[in-house]
Amino acid sequence: MRHHHSRGLGLTSSAVRHRMVDELRSLGIVDERVLATIGRIARHEFVEEALSSEAYRNRSLPIGHAQTISQPYIVALMTQAALAGAARLTRVLEVGTGSGYQTAVLAEHAETVFTVERLRPLTESARLRLQRLGYRNVHFGYADGMQGWPPHAPYDAIVVTAAATVTPPGLADQLALGGRLVIPVGPSGAQELRLIERTASGLRERVLASVTFVPLLAGRA
Repeated sequence: MRHHHSRGLGLTSSAVRHRMVDELRSLGIVDERVLATIGRIARHEFVEEALSSEAYRNRSLPIGHAQTISQPYIVALMTQAALAGAARLTRVLEVGTGSGYQTAVLAEHAETVFTVERLRPLTESARLRLQRLGYRNVHFGYADGMQGWPPHAPYDAIVVTAAATVTPPGLADQLALGGRLVIPVGPSGAQELRLIERTASGLRERVLASVTFVPLLAGRA
């Protein structure tokens, strides 16, 4: 939920962004609200200036500290799964702030986003970046994302931006009834993006896609 436009919007033409959105639509992203958000947010603001010419291609990019900004398709897929057709989410938890790009996309579709990051330089730079871009509905935590952020639970959606070997049990516990956990699970080379929904009769799980993410690590750094 922005309150002013980002600087640097003239860096890339609207045609480049439209082409990216059209590609995401062709890959199966059907939520037009998510597509509009992806097309509107200045992705070049979230990468180093040397990589800005790559910002609107459907690929992941390095952001330092052995971390990446996910490809736009994956960001759109995870956001679409988290929304599941809801008009708007109330409380969302993001595990793995990274550059803050997925955070910004979620913040356009939620009243409040809580985001945790274990790498202090990333959480500090993301906080400054999103404040500069006008986001006022994001709360940042420097913490072990494996534990989620229990004091602010329950969440309508939890989006995890690094791959766990198994689903951390504490995360699903922080879902509200009807809430959805979107998380990549599995070893490198064999990861699945899973959607886990809390229903009245328990947890329901399905696989959305094969993916490649950096590993979800415990502790802080």
